[in-house]
Amino acid sequence: MNFDLTEEQKMLLKMIKEFADEVVAPEAIERDRNKTFPIKVFKQLADMGIMGLPFPEKFGGAGADTISFAIVTEELSRACASTGITYSAHISLGGAPIHLFGTNDQKEKYLVPICTGESFGAFGLTESNAGSDAGGTQTKAALKDGEFLINGSKVFITNASYAKHIAITAITAQNADKKEISAIIVPTDSKGFTINEITDKMGLNASNTTELIFEDVSVSEKNLLGKRGNGFKQFLITLDGGRIGIAAMAVGIAQAAFDKALQYSKQRKQFGKTLAEFQVTQFKLADMAVKIELARNMVYKAAWLKDQGRAFGKEAAIAKYYASEIAMEITDEAIQIHGGYGYMREYEVERYLRDAKLLEIGEGTSEIQKMVIARHILNNQ
Repeated sequence: MNFDLTEEQKMLLKMIKEFADEVVAPEAIERDRNKTFPIKVFKQLADMGIMGLPFPEKFGGAGADTISFAIVTEELSRACASTGITYSAHISLGGAPIHLFGTNDQKEKYLVPICTGESFGAFGLTESNAGSDAGGTQTKAALKDGEFLINGSKVFITNASYAKHIAITAITAQNADKKEISAIIVPTDSKGFTINEITDKMGLNASNTTELIFEDVSVSEKNLLGKRGNGFKQFLITLDGGRIGIAAMAVGIAQAAFDKALQYSKQRKQFGKTLAEFQVTQFKLADMAVKIELARNMVYKAAWLKDQGRAFGKEAAIAKYYASEIAMEITDEAIQIHGGYGYMREYEVERYLRDAKLLEIGEGTSEIQKMVIARHILNNQ
């Protein structure tokens, strides 16, 4: 097995690491406090050709692989998790379903603006009563005279305020308890479509989280994404890729917390020694480093399998489950190493913990990931 990055991946890592350190990180604390969306950062990423990184060049992308996407997501998240989740959702949830299931005309119309950064990518699945249970969707789209009339709502949707169109799931037919769920691309300037921003959050304060409300929103039948009735299946496939992004985010946050804890332990003195000289601190740092390395390797494995066109759902779920768990553990430990200063916003580690918590929830809780992993195991035996 070859664990070396390709020359292209090494160049990308160097470039995005420098960008994250020099451009993204310096204002991360201020963005978190003021809940300021990093629009300037993403304009620069668009100029760098990063906004369409894994999508084909013919649609404005860079034709890169999933490992490259994971590298960028990790580095952005290391500097600012709000920036990381914005990018991850833009690619893996916003652009991916259009790339995977869209017609050529739909890709020209909707994927190109995502790749160029003209529009952010967003994904409308979650509802107040339908999160991990995507089959509980209640939003309806009635087809009449070549138009879908959409009514319902979505919640906890990332990037919608900055998106020009959103792929959503809706019930297009129902027979008793059996729902036909389809995916539909909805322009955000459609009449009757309202986007409300949610700002009162625990963490990821500089990211855009919204509620979508559809009141007799009329959309052409041509905006059907993929085959009618395949929306549920399509979005499950999309979520497999999304888990790689969430896992890469978790690794980035954990790495940031570890870096801060390591730096602090070398500087802070107690009883005439630096914290790093105490064996108990060394054990903590070793445990943190091991967990980060294992999580990153799992992210890369899932990404590599995806790039090879092989089944990767189990590995993506494992990566998401493990990386999000260790991100919480490591951010908590980083606060402990900082002592009282860890509780202060100035030292940043408390922000890492607040940001990491969502990763145990987004794309399904740890319990949901265990169910996904178990299903793969049982189905393969």
